[in-house]
Amino acid sequence: MEEKRNAICAFIVAGLLILISLLYYRTNTYYIYLVVYIWFGVAYGLLLQYGRFCFASAFRDLFAIGVPRMIVGIITAMTVFSLVTALLTANKMGTFHPGPLGIHEVIGGFIFGIGMVLAGGCASGTLYKSGEGNGTSMLALLGIIFSQAILVNTSLFDKFLTGYAFKLPTITLAKTKIISDMFPGSAKYFVGNFLINTVIPSILLILVVYFFWFRKGFMKRRLKKKKGGKTLGDDFAGLWGLMAASKRTSIAGLLIGIVSGLHVWTMKGMQIKFGASNFGYLLTRMGHVADVSSRGTVFDPGYWYITTQEAQVGAWVLEKFGFNMRHNIFFGVMNGVPELWRNPALWMSIGIIAGSMMMALLNKEFAIKIPRGELIVWGLLGGIGMGIGARVALGCNIGAFFIRIAGGDPGGWLFGIGMVLGSYVSVKFFNWWTARKMATEMEAF
Repeated sequence: MEEKRNAICAFIVAGLLILISLLYYRTNTYYIYLVVYIWFGVAYGLLLQYGRFCFASAFRDLFAIGVPRMIVGIITAMTVFSLVTALLTANKMGTFHPGPLGIHEVIGGFIFGIGMVLAGGCASGTLYKSGEGNGTSMLALLGIIFSQAILVNTSLFDKFLTGYAFKLPTITLAKTKIISDMFPGSAKYFVGNFLINTVIPSILLILVVYFFWFRKGFMKRRLKKKKGGKTLGDDFAGLWGLMAASKRTSIAGLLIGIVSGLHVWTMKGMQIKFGASNFGYLLTRMGHVADVSSRGTVFDPGYWYITTQEAQVGAWVLEKFGFNMRHNIFFGVMNGVPELWRNPALWMSIGIIAGSMMMALLNKEFAIKIPRGELIVWGLLGGIGMGIGARVALGCNIGAFFIRIAGGDPGGWLFGIGMVLGSYVSVKFFNWWTARKMATEMEAF
């Protein structure tokens, strides 16, 4: 009975999205651009929930209990997406644009890493866990939304952008002189962006994880079943065991990489079809000039992204309470504040929540979990930390790490370094907090 009820609910969610898509298309064919974002969001949500795919879980599990399976899934997804991105870029079908390269990426990643472990989910994890009914993740989402909106509406953030970030170089390895001279034509994308910026560092990361967290336990189990000492073959078997530690996560990672590439290809095709490189231009053609920035644009990344559209939600809400949210660079000049129902990237986030909800219902993993006590505090503080960190780094675990690395931007690894350090500090804090709490409870007992 429960299984049937869950299936019906999942089909209702899918039916609503189909109805919304048809209404948009009937209103104006330009809205097919927005509909594409909806359904790629659904695909991400289905896969994230299926693979329990979360960057916070990856580093928390690694540092707290030495389980590396999620790291493997992330690297798999990133490597596949990088290969597809190189192929698309070589054929002038890419939409990726690198971010400013600087120390702010490490700092922002550090703040973000602390926040995501506190909240129990990264930016993408917060969305898919909200779709599962997790109340702590919903609180974290609120923290992400309003911390960003408030921060970017200050003169301090404008000074950060104009006095620092906009003066930094934006590069991909394929476009550096040494790579482009050595590998002219399309080869530079596969060598610079894919091989050097993604594959080689990923292999090194896998080796570090294997030797420091996986090898000891694997060898102990393996040597019980064989005669003789350790051999190089045992290490190869161990590396394979690490890669295959969780088939579900690895499959999700592989499919996320493929879907991310298809997303880029489809959005570029839509831009060519409508003769517009940004959805803001289509909104202007439809007469919705109040939605766009002073440049006539809205936030329309053309690929998987999370936090900026959430900041727009915060700005939209604050505007309804009378705050001027357009006198800053972030909203006023760069991204605009579109009505929620005309925000393409926001529909991608809604799609992620809906896709996750459908998968959770079908897997009998959906449950409303109301946070209590300290979980309320961790959720809100974690969300605020992720929001602030994402704005400092100009991206989150998806936009500043996953996408940038796959696109050939070395700054993605700077964010990754900060995110790992922040996660480590946050895990150590939780260990201290838990030990202190248990000691206090035992003393009272």
